[in-house]
Amino acid sequence: MEKTKIIAGGGLVLNEAGELLLIFRRGKWDLPKGKLDEGETIAQCAVREVMEETGITGLTLGALIGISYHEYFDTFINQEVIKETHWFAMQARGVQQLAPQTEEDILEIRWVKGGALAGCLENSYDTVIDIIKKAGLI
Repeated sequence: MEKTKIIAGGGLVLNEAGELLLIFRRGKWDLPKGKLDEGETIAQCAVREVMEETGITGLTLGALIGISYHEYFDTFINQEVIKETHWFAMQARGVQQLAPQTEEDILEIRWVKGGALAGCLENSYDTVIDIIKKAGLI
């Protein structure tokens, strides 16, 4: 049986200090991302999902960094799926109030770089680490 493909968009958001935005969800450090809605472009999806999951506004969209794939069991549709996530560079301006989207199981949001980023990535997903490397942030 062929697996359902879910298309998603996400962001590698940097602030003016060069720190990367990470979210803590379901026991792992992750990047904000989410499913494409009907009628929107993948870039619009990525910006919307980052804003919904983190509360950040006024993002500047950059280039597509890459596409990642991972498989998981989707309990909502009760089947195995392949998620294809399109990752974009994004820039956040100024100091903003971060607001974790708790209904998406996001417990914490952090701006990190250097050793703090490396520490968080010890408890992350291979696909997240790969896309951060592709962006040249580690």
